[in-house]
Order: sequence, then C-alpha cells, then structure tokens
Amino acid sequence: MASELLKVALKPTCSSTETKLIDGASGKTYTVLSISICETAGAAETFHLYVDDDDGGTDHYIYHTQALGANETFVHNDRIVLEANDMLGFITQSAADVDVVVSYLEQTL
Repeated sequence: MASELLKVALKPTCSSTETKLIDGASGKTYTVLSISICETAGAAETFHLYVDDDDGGTDHYIYHTQALGANETFVHNDRIVLEANDMLGFITQSAADVDVVVSYLEQTL
C-alpha cells in the first residue's frame, strides 16, 4: 500500500565529517522540500551538499564549496528527488558548528 509522509531531519553541529541528512531505503522515494543551513559558531564556513547515488560512493554535488557567512543561514528551497537507496550528504570544509534542517516528503511505493 502506497503512503506519503511529511518528515523533518534535524542535524545539529554538522562539521567536517560526512553527515547523512537522508539515508534512503529500498521501496521509498524522497522529495526534499527545503534545506536550512545555519552557521552557529560565529565563523565563516564553506560546505558541500550532494547526492550519493545508491549510496555507492559517487557524489553528485548540488553545492560544492558554497560559502556560508558567520552566524548566517543559507536556504535551499528547490526540490530534490532521491530514489530508493540514494543518500543526501552534507560536509563542511573544516571543523565547524553548523545546524541543518531538512523538510521532505517520504513516499512508500
């Protein structure tokens, strides 16, 4: 039976270690509605946001080395579709304190 659920992924204190914002599962499709990225430590940062197709290690960048000012918020509000085992990843260039909020629709096929 197919279903649709609105969900939110809350990822505080993201840094220079890969963070899986959405880790897809077989039989599901995900539509990202918005992503809010907030720098909270008072230091300018750069970040990468990407889709790892089938979580197989090949990153497809949505943003690469995107600037994020000290105490600023960056909002992405274009749709991103993830299929089955795709992974939406986030990482900063250096040690950081960045909060990420992802609103998305999870559809079960």
